[in-house]
Amino acid sequence: MVEKFFPNEVVDGVKDINLDSLAEKRIKGLILDVDNTLAPKFRTEADNEIVLWIEKAKNKGFKLCIVSNASKERVEKFNDKLGLTAIYRAVKPWKRSYKRALKMLNLKAYETAAIGDQIFTDVYGGNRLGIYTIFVKPIHKEKSLFNRLKRKFEGYIFDRYYKMN
Repeated sequence: MVEKFFPNEVVDGVKDINLDSLAEKRIKGLILDVDNTLAPKFRTEADNEIVLWIEKAKNKGFKLCIVSNASKERVEKFNDKLGLTAIYRAVKPWKRSYKRALKMLNLKAYETAAIGDQIFTDVYGGNRLGIYTIFVKPIHKEKSLFNRLKRKFEGYIFDRYYKMN
């Protein structure tokens, strides 16, 4: 049962994603989370390394879309330098936002990868539609009680994941 929360890949950071390997898997589009995936929550703009990584992905032919549970203001400000299509207040892991992103990218689920730092939103949401999922280790350690509890449950999932892989 916990397998529905397993990502297809685990990487340390977005820049560690092997874009050539994704292309070999016939992945053509990337659905990107913002907070703690592309940048810490407190950073309002994409840094130069992320801008370069996004450009590299575009140059390799990937279509990109931001799908974030963050507010419109947060997503739009962060996306200023990137100029990607974006969905804010996505209510991940609901399928609706992922389906909307697939439509915006004009791709099928099996042609797309979802990239994010949370098992119960990014990974589970992508898995529900058959999207290839990549878990990125969170950039910044969050201190709220809710997030600490959530990460404990994610630890349980990863214990099972690493035992099976």
